[in-house]
Amino acid sequence: MNLRIILGSLLVVTVALGVAAYQTIRWAEGPAIPTETHPPSKVVVIPDGSTFQQVAALLEREGLIKNRFSFVLFGKSQSADRKVRAGEYELNPGMTPAEILAMLLNGHVLLHPLTIPEGLTIVQIADVVSQQGLADRVEFLRLAKDREFIAALGIKAETLEGYLYPDTYKFPRGVKAREVLAAMVEQLREVVGPDLLARMQERKMTMHEVLTLASVIEKETGSGSERPEISAVFHNRLKKRIPLQSDPTVIYGLPAFDGNIHKKDLSSPSPYNTYRVQGLPPGPIANPGIQAIRATLYPSDSRSLYFVSKNDGTHQFSATLIEHNKAVEKYQKRPFRRGTRSSQTSIVPVEGALADKEGVS
Repeated sequence: MNLRIILGSLLVVTVALGVAAYQTIRWAEGPAIPTETHPPSKVVVIPDGSTFQQVAALLEREGLIKNRFSFVLFGKSQSADRKVRAGEYELNPGMTPAEILAMLLNGHVLLHPLTIPEGLTIVQIADVVSQQGLADRVEFLRLAKDREFIAALGIKAETLEGYLYPDTYKFPRGVKAREVLAAMVEQLREVVGPDLLARMQERKMTMHEVLTLASVIEKETGSGSERPEISAVFHNRLKKRIPLQSDPTVIYGLPAFDGNIHKKDLSSPSPYNTYRVQGLPPGPIANPGIQAIRATLYPSDSRSLYFVSKNDGTHQFSATLIEHNKAVEKYQKRPFRRGTRSSQTSIVPVEGALADKEGVS
């Protein structure tokens, strides 16, 4: 009789402990906060080299899981204790421990948007990347000029200027500079597809030449509709062996720029001084977008050799020097007399000569 009572009591206790253990496990496997309350997400950083116990402690401290010990046991049961990936994660207390663990194992880190506008130089892009708290600026610039790294990307150029496609990207915090650069170069390859590569062959232009001229076009106008016309002017000058005489190329070659081009700048010995050097500059002066690239390959049928700013973001195009001088008088000299002159200088179609005229190219 006593044995039956003892055995019965042990059975009751065992069942009670089993139920309690089951309920505890179910409680631990549930979200820290009920989903229906719509708890706000939290951003947590898992440092590189963290142990699974440290990760569990961090998650418990942030209120993302109910019990670190249960999470550790659950992780061990999934053979996941050594597979958690470091990084920045956006997690929600309404997620179950299983959902949180899956994110940590798959490396679903938080991605930050990085927008690179058209026409920025590699130095300006490095500044944007650094300001966003992503890759290191110094390393970014070093790699952008590293011949070995550039060759590894399949590019034959001295720098990556012109090859970093302006777009919106998404990168995790702490991304390596080489990964950012490689992504931008790859995006350029994606955008410049087979149709544009075939067009380059038709026009007998290399990728480097296209990006160089596209970068000049990009810097000369912010008006998309004008780009084919600007392109025609430069193509016409190249055919006639007239110097491009583009102010943005001169600026790019200056060691320092105070915001205004001076007459002495137009006589600088820089290889980017297209007032002195005939043909294209040695390389891109910025990173052009697809509109400028297309305009380079598909210029308008215009016979224009000149353009002058109208001081409203657009330009007046001319086929002859007489027409151009009239446009300069209208849009540059008269406003100058009223104190609103532009700072650019006019161009003339004479090889090796500079104009001593007011106006804009």
